[in-house]
Amino acid sequence: MEHITSTPTVKAPAERFTGDVYLNQIEAPADPARLAAALVRFTPGARTHWHSHAKGQTLYITDGVGLVGTRDGTVVRASAGQTVKCPAGEEHWHGATDTTLMAHVAMLVGDENGDGTTWLEPVTGEQYAKALAAVAG
Repeated sequence: MEHITSTPTVKAPAERFTGDVYLNQIEAPADPARLAAALVRFTPGARTHWHSHAKGQTLYITDGVGLVGTRDGTVVRASAGQTVKCPAGEEHWHGATDTTLMAHVAMLVGDENGDGTTWLEPVTGEQYAKALAAVAG
């Protein structure tokens, strides 16, 4: 058994996120399980860049309200206690709404090269505004 009493909070890198995002790593992918998990906190308007995961990703919302969007324009609005699963290879992004922070536990299974994430370009302001409009009401 290993008891980890705390992990440092770090600011997420600007080359993968837009806005202020903070991470606490819970687990890094290592054999045999290769689980990667992190608590990720997004300030209003903050979001990931487009990305995909070799083996998919599960997001468990712990606080606030967030959005998860896919390339085909599908947008899910998720709040605390809800889970969103992104299948392997699906290009997507996630983040807070424009008025509410959002925190989630991001979980994935890594591969032999690390966490299996492919990072892509930023979500544009226009794409983000369109996602907000799609879930308004």
